Amino acid sequence: MAPFDMTSRAIYFGYGSNLWLHQMELRCPTSTYLGVARLNGYKWIINDRGYANVVEVGNDDHEKVEGDTKYDDVVFGLVYSLKQKDEERLDQNEGVPYAYTKENLECDFWESDLEKDDGWVDVTKPPTSEKKVLVYIDRQRITGDKPKKEYIYRMNMGIKDAIKMGVPEEYVKGVMREFIPEEDREAKRKSTEEFARRQAVNFVDEN
Repeated sequence: MAPFDMTSRAIYFGYGSNLWLHQMELRCPTSTYLGVARLNGYKWIINDRGYANVVEVGNDDHEKVEGDTKYDDVVFGLVYSLKQKDEERLDQNEGVPYAYTKENLECDFWESDLEKDDGWVDVTKPPTSEKKVLVYIDRQRITGDKPKKEYIYRMNMGIKDAIKMGVPEEYVKGVMREFIPEEDREAKRKSTEEFARRQAVNFVDEN
C-alpha cells in the first residue's frame, strides 16, 4: 500500500477512549486510522476528572522500584489522520483548552497496512519511523484517580480495539488495568451503556 499522504492533515495520537475505533468514526467521520504509536517518557493514568491522561516522567522523579515493568514510562496509542473539521470536532469533545491542551510530541510509529492485515502491527519489531503527533494532554491534573462509570465502558471498548491493532496485552494488563476494570456491574448496566454511547458521539463533561 502506498504511504498515506499526511501533508495536509493533523496526525493525532489517541490513548484514551479514542482507542475505540467506532467512537472515532462517530466523532471524526473523515479521519483515517494509520497505525500504532508509543509515546516515550510518559505514563498513562486516569486523572481526578475521571478520564485518561498522560503524565511526563522525568529521569529525576522516576526511580525503578520492585514491580515496575518496561511499560511504566511509555504510553501506547492509535494514530489517526484528521482533517481540519475532524480536529475541530475533537477539540470540542476533549474540552480544549480547559480539560486538555494540545501539544505536538515525538512518538515511535508503526504504520499499518489495512490491505494486508486489517490494521494490525507488530510492535516487537523496530518502528516504521519517528513522528510528531498531536496529543491532548492535561499538565495540571496529574494525580491518579477513579474513572467515570460510563468511561469504563468506553475504555473497555477501546482496549479491545487497541489490542486488535497491536497494542501489547502486557501493557494493558500492567498499566491500564490498574485503573480500568474488565468487569464493572454499574458500567455494564443498560442505562450506563446508553449514556456511554451518547458520550461517544457528543461528549458532555460530568464535572
